[in-house]
Amino acid sequence: MATYAIGDVQGCYRELRALLERVKFDPGQDKLWLAGDLVNRGPDSLEVLRFARSLGKGAVCVLGNHDLHLLAVSQGNLKHYKDASLEPVLRAPDRDEILDWLRRCPLMHYSGKKEFAMIHAGLPPLWDLKTALGCAREVEKTLRSSRFPHLMASMYGNRPERWSNRLKGLDRQRFIINCFTRLRYCRADGTLGLREKGAPGSQPPGLLPWFEVPGRASADTRIICGHWSTLGFVNRHNVWSLDTGCLWGGRLTAVRVHKTKPLRPVQQPCTDQTST
Repeated sequence: MATYAIGDVQGCYRELRALLERVKFDPGQDKLWLAGDLVNRGPDSLEVLRFARSLGKGAVCVLGNHDLHLLAVSQGNLKHYKDASLEPVLRAPDRDEILDWLRRCPLMHYSGKKEFAMIHAGLPPLWDLKTALGCAREVEKTLRSSRFPHLMASMYGNRPERWSNRLKGLDRQRFIINCFTRLRYCRADGTLGLREKGAPGSQPPGLLPWFEVPGRASADTRIICGHWSTLGFVNRHNVWSLDTGCLWGGRLTAVRVHKTKPLRPVQQPCTDQTST
């Protein structure tokens, strides 16, 4: 039995299935980890969601910012809705079942057997593994509760910028969501730099890739993530970043998750230019 992790699919269903064929993925025996952003902008978000859901316990999908965006739009938060690629999902006859499955996906997954964690974006420097898992569970509990619509109406925004155990309510949950689904850069003191999206070297002075902050509390945890297409495939500081920009004409990347062996990338080129 093998476990494969794949970076941001974002509706690129053909590339996903082609990549799984290349690694000889067996849905009857193997496990699939998806590092968030299953949907949006690409041509086949509905097919990606249906496929991932069809795998049942054979798939673990962490939530990315685009997945949460879909959930927010489904709850009537249209302020940031500018991309019609989600319309097939929102109009699908099995919409409710799909969205209910999606809101029950975790923000963070950890396998003690593999000794690997998976998130979509990043962790602030003050969070160790235990704190990160606890924060993820806080938001996951809200996503699965009657408070879900309120959270979807209030999650957007860049503040607060720094973590404190004293944070409460929506401010606390917004910070947690921003780290797990949007974080690329932060300062050494943990202040988030959410506006910066470019590759390392393009950011203003004082901002560091989240995984390069000195003394990061999660430095001993092996982490698989996505979200950062301009970064590309990276394996350093115990972080494996798998978003290689398939949506933008790049590649879709998979690694076989091993406890002891190196994680080597297998990549599927984009079959056509799906971005707009």
